[in-house]
Amino acid sequence: MELRRLVLDPTVRIAVAVWIAANGVALLLAAGRLPFDRPALAGIPFAVQMAAPTIGMVQIVLLLALIYWLTRNRVVPDVASRAPARAVAARETFALLAYAAAGQVGGWIVGPALGYRPFSFHIAGTVYGCSTPPAPGEFAIWAIYNFVVFAIVPYLWFRRRYDATQLCLRSVDRRNDLLVIVVVCLFDGAFELATLGTGFFHLSPRQIMLGAPLAFLLFFVGTVLPTMVLIYSILLPRYLKLTGSFTATVFLGGLTYAVMHLVEGWSAFDTPRDAALSLLFVFLGYTGPGMVKSLITLRTGNAWVHTIAYHVVAPHVIVDTPLVVQAFGI
Repeated sequence: MELRRLVLDPTVRIAVAVWIAANGVALLLAAGRLPFDRPALAGIPFAVQMAAPTIGMVQIVLLLALIYWLTRNRVVPDVASRAPARAVAARETFALLAYAAAGQVGGWIVGPALGYRPFSFHIAGTVYGCSTPPAPGEFAIWAIYNFVVFAIVPYLWFRRRYDATQLCLRSVDRRNDLLVIVVVCLFDGAFELATLGTGFFHLSPRQIMLGAPLAFLLFFVGTVLPTMVLIYSILLPRYLKLTGSFTATVFLGGLTYAVMHLVEGWSAFDTPRDAALSLLFVFLGYTGPGMVKSLITLRTGNAWVHTIAYHVVAPHVIVDTPLVVQAFGI
């Protein structure tokens, strides 16, 4: 019954249609060549690169089913009740989205002003590598900027009005939260190691001992906490309050996560074609992971769970430790 209701949900049908259309447009625009700076995928045939987002979405669907199964016996928190009345929730949502957009634009200005590349939720080279690795200073300033703008300021503003439970920052079922963390981290970690995380195996024990904790720290501060606070702690309960739809909220969380990565280090904006392809691949690459984070938060009521289960370890420690080792000359 649950599966049938999900398949018949208008939101799911619209999402599938948009996904198919986005892939079709990307295929037409690419014309056999993708302009991205992604060394990790440089030797992979064009057809496989085009199919990669859809292959990844299959893994996402399996993860969504796994998360639902892991949380089937727990009392699912009423996350919508943690948001204020609809009128207030609407004002807060609009204001926070406007603030997040301004924060992104600020990163596009601050990075180049300091001699670095534009800042986004990911630093250049994240997951896919890049031709010119970030410098240590670039790593540090990127992490500090994102932490202050997207985590500290929103948290302090909303913490004055809402407690930790209302902000989805307190566990209401620690045993089940731990189960989700362990199982999802193992499942996704194995997938990452088998695909983009193979570089981890080429590191020496010393590089792993020094690089892995540093990668954990930098990405935890620079992208994991900003993602958790801005989207899943504050926006997600308001999305659910405004839509009244669990499914729509999962998709909105995924789309918001994708939008916060508009300018990635691998993106190309030299021509309108390149820009369109870059934006399409941001949508195709990040909406699914954002949906997983949404479902974990909605089913557990605890935004901390996805940070460990499905963000900081896999992919950032597993996939990005080689980037950190290279950038810091370890």
